Amino acid sequence: MSAMLFSETLHEGWAQTFRMDEVLFEVRTEHQHLVIFRNPFWGTVMALDGIIQTTERDEFIYHEMMTHVPILAHGSARKVLIIGGGDGGILREVTKHAGVEAVTQVEIDEKVVEMCKQYLPNHSAGAFDDPRLNLVIDDGVNFVRTTDEKFDVIISDSTDPVGPGEVLFESPFYEGVKRCLNPGGVFVAQNGVVFMQGEEVTNSHRRLSPLFADVHFYHAAVPTYVGGSMTFAWATDNPELRRQSVEVIRERFEASGIETRYYTPELHVGSFALPKYVQDLMLA
Repeated sequence: MSAMLFSETLHEGWAQTFRMDEVLFEVRTEHQHLVIFRNPFWGTVMALDGIIQTTERDEFIYHEMMTHVPILAHGSARKVLIIGGGDGGILREVTKHAGVEAVTQVEIDEKVVEMCKQYLPNHSAGAFDDPRLNLVIDDGVNFVRTTDEKFDVIISDSTDPVGPGEVLFESPFYEGVKRCLNPGGVFVAQNGVVFMQGEEVTNSHRRLSPLFADVHFYHAAVPTYVGGSMTFAWATDNPELRRQSVEVIRERFEASGIETRYYTPELHVGSFALPKYVQDLMLA
């Protein structure tokens, strides 16, 4: 009997394929198709609407860079908002920061949270039980446009801009983010594998630039997000946050006492150096 295979559908004409040794869970929720399966190399893997979202093997790269770069760049973040991130990986990294007093997480699909707690428990590592957390099941666009709260750091851990995640790459969402970000705060967002999804960089830069004084991108290579480096959108009204020295970032990192597997202060600073083709996409 041949092994079951999962072929990703993100890119037309090119795909990566995973062997599925065991399908742990599969359901069509109110919002999307969710499957969680076991792979001999990547461990437990979750996909939504045919697109790989996260694996046990390499999730730490994405989650550490999405979290520690904005929080350590800010330097005194007390309130953090996570949009999406139902697997709990971002939440796990945010709660490592003792200076963070409150975390609000807005996830549109409660089933994702439930299933990830059960089948990907190492992603959240108990963070959903942190007393600082306020978990809100809601649409992220609706939340940022209606909440009375303000935040120092906002992290958008969305799916790619297809299905429910599409609205998190559009101007009304960014306007809502600006509305509930404290002065001097920073917003970061997953922005796709730039070599394969260059229009995402162009569109995000175009839509964020009217709202923020400093719009840029940083990047990291995450193996299961194939096609090269993944970019993360960066937006703030304080341009100095992006230009701090490695010495300042190292001092904050060491004071935090956080242990990482990918993030380093040197990588933090270097991740803002972009290839020329990415710079060109920002100006397209």
